[in-house]
Amino acid sequence: MSLSAPAQAFLLDLLNTPSPTGFEIAGQRVWAKWVGQFADKVENDAYGTAWATLVGSDEEGKRIMFEAHADEIGYMVKHISDEGFIFVDRVGGSDVATARGRRVDIMGDKGVVRGVIGNVAIHIRDREDEKVPKVHELAIDLGFASAKEVAKAGIRVGHPMVYADGVELFGHNKIMGRALDNRIGGFIIAEVIDRLSKKKKRVPSTVIAVNAVQEEIGGNGAAMIAHRLMPDLAIVLDVTHATDTPGISKEKHGKVKLGGGPSITHGSANHPLLVKRLIEVAAKHDIDLQHESSSRFTGTDTDVIFIQREGIPSALVSLPLRYMHSVVELADLEDVQKVISLLVAFAESVRSADSFSLTL
Repeated sequence: MSLSAPAQAFLLDLLNTPSPTGFEIAGQRVWAKWVGQFADKVENDAYGTAWATLVGSDEEGKRIMFEAHADEIGYMVKHISDEGFIFVDRVGGSDVATARGRRVDIMGDKGVVRGVIGNVAIHIRDREDEKVPKVHELAIDLGFASAKEVAKAGIRVGHPMVYADGVELFGHNKIMGRALDNRIGGFIIAEVIDRLSKKKKRVPSTVIAVNAVQEEIGGNGAAMIAHRLMPDLAIVLDVTHATDTPGISKEKHGKVKLGGGPSITHGSANHPLLVKRLIEVAAKHDIDLQHESSSRFTGTDTDVIFIQREGIPSALVSLPLRYMHSVVELADLEDVQKVISLLVAFAESVRSADSFSLTL
């Protein structure tokens, strides 16, 4: 099944809307408006996490939460020099090694202001023992001559920014751009709600699609909403490192292939009965699966969801992604379709009598 033209337009709109951690509201509005066409209701909490609910046909049915995170990495204005240069701090895991020479969009009080992270010409910089710059060494040029001009443009300390690079479709059914991690997850869970809503008969379970804020700095939004909703089951949707490009040790990082289908994680936060069900569902529907191990933590919202209150049976499903935390993150739209199909089929498989508790 290929993406419809409206769904593809929504995907590109969502991915191109800046949503740095702590400032996700613009992207959340795009997401909520779209998913509101299919869900029974859309709600949000005080910090901007949004969720869409599709009520199940069985009053005794499970409450399934499909969760993704809405935020992206970026930078924040930390200091403005008298000469009008901006110095920054990181928001999330921004890769400083790729920063110099990049355009950025700063979300100021008067709208977006374009800047460029300066890159001293190779002819005149000292290249002896050249190293990756520290974040405080990055200087952003707005084309202004003073701090007063910067202020007049509506920019102050505390304003967030993201790379100006957009998203594009290219190659054979691929998509590339900044911050597919993990706004493409928000697209996937919206598609799950859409497809479930179009079924002739509602699934027994109530399905809640959650697009959570602040994952990149520790899963804050996920912790808040999991504690609030306390679902019976949680499937977290994030991205994982595709290790099929040159220079990556599979012995160290595992084997995950772009185009190889969704990856499921074993161990740590991942409940074995949920993982077993995902494997069974994938086999029944001929959906390719890849496998990863997690000895201590997953590095995703799963880590803060499963420990809420008395515990929420949880599992992580990941979309393979190349070049994570760069402006050329790369995903395969066939993998996207397979993840959507897996989550839809999982929701259809769950019955009210099913137990996902380990017994002695």
